Amino acid sequence: MNTFSTYVFRQALGPLLAILGALAAIAILTQGLNQLDIIVTNRGASLSFAWVVILALPQLISLILPIAVFIAVIYAVNRMQSDSEIAVMYSAGVSRQRIARPIIQLAVLAALVHLAINVIIQPAAFAERREVLYDLRTDIASSLIEEGAFTFPAENLTLYARERGGSGELRDVLINDARQDFPITYTARAGAIVTLEGRPAIVLRDGQVQRQAEDGTVDVLDFDRYVLQMGEVFDEPDLFYLKPSDRTLYELFFPDRTAHYDQNNTESFAAEAHARLSSPLLNIALAFVALAGVLVGEFRRGGYGRRIAIASGIALFIRLLSLGLQSAGADDPELNVLQYAMPLLVILIASGMLNGKGSRKKRHSVGPSVLAENAA
Repeated sequence: MNTFSTYVFRQALGPLLAILGALAAIAILTQGLNQLDIIVTNRGASLSFAWVVILALPQLISLILPIAVFIAVIYAVNRMQSDSEIAVMYSAGVSRQRIARPIIQLAVLAALVHLAINVIIQPAAFAERREVLYDLRTDIASSLIEEGAFTFPAENLTLYARERGGSGELRDVLINDARQDFPITYTARAGAIVTLEGRPAIVLRDGQVQRQAEDGTVDVLDFDRYVLQMGEVFDEPDLFYLKPSDRTLYELFFPDRTAHYDQNNTESFAAEAHARLSSPLLNIALAFVALAGVLVGEFRRGGYGRRIAIASGIALFIRLLSLGLQSAGADDPELNVLQYAMPLLVILIASGMLNGKGSRKKRHSVGPSVLAENAA
């Protein structure tokens, strides 16, 4: 890459990194505000929550990277156009294709990074995220029970433990759940907070379950060991559902045929897999759209606001269309080929506009050299 190409490449690289950094910071701040109450009440969990948010960034970057590439290219090329740098390049004999070449190289680099995120980084990050959330939920559940005090983690729900030991051990436990029509009270001599199948639970030992019946009587059940799922107590959503976005590329193409869920969602898995492989092409497609939006057409002293607005609308439509094609592919697997065809078609059309005969050559045909010949 020569000095000219390096200069143009850096003009677009700087805004791209700034846009990605700003959007990532906004995402971290938003997620932190959503979990602010838990972070404040469980200060020990704040670092874990920060790590969980960071692990979610690869999926966010994968979603916004094509649009970030488009904005960065639009900004860089429009700035060079407004500062007459491109006009100087034209006068020096630099073609439109040569100006576009380092921009396309940046888009190809972004596409390769995008592909690595989709295929390698995102699945690994989500696997680690699930492990952290497993431990985090257990820690939070344990911290909700204060020693020698009644706590109220939810309305009409009361927890009490006379004493707490190490490793989540509880002594003289009382749990009263009055959220139902007929309240249930759990009492136990001892208990412990554990993780069962990725979900926190309380294992109660040597106790009773007292349930009020419809006729007003109380049914009493003695037990030696009783497992109470924390999801039943705290009404927590299932955060560990293995969605298509959480799976590796191999798991998407080759799901477990013996699992009922996998059998019913093979089309969704295939659509997600093809989206991961095809979405990096959007970086190149939107870079071509940005270049065509600024470089193709007549020179305008008043700026290129109208052209940029049209290109931005087209870019947004292309990004939304790619998401729509993924949903369509989940309903009809034969439509997955469109996830590849759409960005390739955009690349062909935009590159054709860049390589076509533009107005710059028409202006040269009536330039000083031609006027001199006519005068002679």
